[in-house]
Amino acid sequence: MRNCARRGRGARLGDTAIAAVTVLALGCAVWLLGSGAVTHAPPQPAAAEGRPDPAGERLTAHALAPSVPTRIRIPAIRVNAPLMGLALTPSGSLDVPPARIKNLAGWYESGTMPGETGTAIVAGHVDNAEGPAVFYDLGALKREARIEVDRMDGSVAVFSVDTVKVYAANNFPDEKVYGAAHRPELRVITCGGGYSKASGYLGNVVVFAHLTASR
Repeated sequence: MRNCARRGRGARLGDTAIAAVTVLALGCAVWLLGSGAVTHAPPQPAAAEGRPDPAGERLTAHALAPSVPTRIRIPAIRVNAPLMGLALTPSGSLDVPPARIKNLAGWYESGTMPGETGTAIVAGHVDNAEGPAVFYDLGALKREARIEVDRMDGSVAVFSVDTVKVYAANNFPDEKVYGAAHRPELRVITCGGGYSKASGYLGNVVVFAHLTASR
């Protein structure tokens, strides 16, 4: 399968350095290109969703104690998926969930846990050879949409979407996406930005969110 990867200068998540080739092998448009489904490509973020709304960012909940995340729910796009831990590959890239399992996402387990102060990373496939996967509709999210992350301690971290953006693989803003944060933040990443027969998806859809509640 073709990779949806981006190349950059490298970035840091927590105390772990990420090599220049980091993400993502998160879908390759094999289904789209091979099945004649190109007219049903995954939605891409509207320009308006990429402009931050300062009023929507004023409410920030207190950071939670560390706890391993177990499930992510995004009601607006009908996502309800278990989370697995993701490590780095020998080349320094972020590993990805098995493509054969459509409804599965992963979190970077050497970085920030969702709900802690800092930038937590969740990634998942947009499709596989059989059809749409867990984050196929991620680009359709709107600002202020709710993202819920279940945690092993029984708590739920509730995030509010600040912006939804698409970045070309050759212009991926490492520091903006992966950089440290002074409050609990979340990034949800999948492939997007159009695709080609030669290389698959050309970039990544990135959702920026911050913690607004817990229960």
